[in-house]
Amino acid sequence: QVQLVESGGGLVQAGGSLRLSCAASGRTFSSHTVAWFRQAPGKEREFAAAMTWRDGKAYYADSVKGRFTISRDNAKNTASLQMNSLKPEDTAVYYCAAAPAYLWGSTSSRSTQYGYWGPGTQVTVSS
Repeated sequence: QVQLVESGGGLVQAGGSLRLSCAASGRTFSSHTVAWFRQAPGKEREFAAAMTWRDGKAYYADSVKGRFTISRDNAKNTASLQMNSLKPEDTAVYYCAAAPAYLWGSTSSRSTQYGYWGPGTQVTVSS
């Protein structure tokens, strides 16, 4: 089975940066779409970013566009989410997800497309 584990969460001041990582075991990401979702207290889980592994194409939610960057490391079979210019409203549990398919555009933003999920990592941005 595929297992995903996130790391890199923590506490940071507004305007700061964090880099999250998602490590996979069991299979490589080579034919997958990898995504990051987040869920803030009292709110529904929302899409943040996705990437088709085979070509590195990325898709972002408007709320994070220009601030977050999703990337891949083939050698380590790891996906990352670089988060810059963080805001208090970015505070949430961040989840890594993967789907064994090539998902384009808005389709990649739907949580129901993903069958593999990590346990999440907490990101807290103080003002």
